[in-house]
Amino acid sequence: MNKISIVGAGMTGSTTAHWLAERELADLVLVDIVEGMPQGKGLDMLEAMPIIGKDVEIVGSNDYAATKGSDIIIITAGLPRKPGMSRDDLLSANAEIVGKAASETFKYSPDAIYIVLTNPLDTMAYLTLKTNKLPRERVIGQAGVLDSARMRAFVGMETGISLENIQCYVLGGHGDEMVPLTRLSNIAGISLKDYLPADKLEAIVNRTRKGGGEIVNLLKTGSAFYAPAAACAQMAEAILKDKHLIVPCAAYMQGEYGLNDIFFGVPVMLGRKGMEKIIEYKLDAEEKAAFDKSAAAVKETHDALKKLVKI
Repeated sequence: MNKISIVGAGMTGSTTAHWLAERELADLVLVDIVEGMPQGKGLDMLEAMPIIGKDVEIVGSNDYAATKGSDIIIITAGLPRKPGMSRDDLLSANAEIVGKAASETFKYSPDAIYIVLTNPLDTMAYLTLKTNKLPRERVIGQAGVLDSARMRAFVGMETGISLENIQCYVLGGHGDEMVPLTRLSNIAGISLKDYLPADKLEAIVNRTRKGGGEIVNLLKTGSAFYAPAAACAQMAEAILKDKHLIVPCAAYMQGEYGLNDIFFGVPVMLGRKGMEKIIEYKLDAEEKAAFDKSAAAVKETHDALKKLVKI
């Protein structure tokens, strides 16, 4: 059986475990610093397995040793956004948490593939890669799967069309400068630009960019967890099943799209080795300008991280 360890047993981490357990993909470990909490959630979930007819081992622990021999490490640990807080406000606090999670898990699973969820997402993925000195194939940030799913949901709400017919591609940094590609996003092959009036499409784009903040403001405490967790589960499944699935993810750029030495949201093929390849779209001038603006915002946060941490 494959093994997936999830660092952070809060709402996102435990919900990721829930989605994964239902898929019977791997044995699961939940790790958290809060005593008893990952153990309690793990045991509760394990007791659900007979009901849903799945044979999955689920363990909770406060000790990173429990993660030994993991195929995939999913890092969700960190402080969530509070109302009025930007993703970048989280940088210094979460850099310490993610840096430790990356280095501790690496001791026990030196061959694992990392999926990073903690915000600011692109920069936490960069920190994980540099901390563990890993090849870029083995660190992927979860952002574009979630942002694209949000956009698909909003298009579905606007049109009433089955979500299965709606494909959306949101690239760029995981923040307010993300780049929803309306020209390449489509309903059964018809570009959204041709299907929806410009004002309706612009509203969907803006709502997608603010999707996380909308939920933070509604919940009052905490941030989104169902959809981010489902996105992590989809990525883990694509890797373990060697699906060669192309989805938007944060990947370490080495010249693609003219970008270097940053993590950035691009279409990525996922398989058993992690990131198998980056797909390069031909962008028009307007899309390229949005891409460059988003990259500049991500680079700023990367530069801020470098002042905080020696990597």
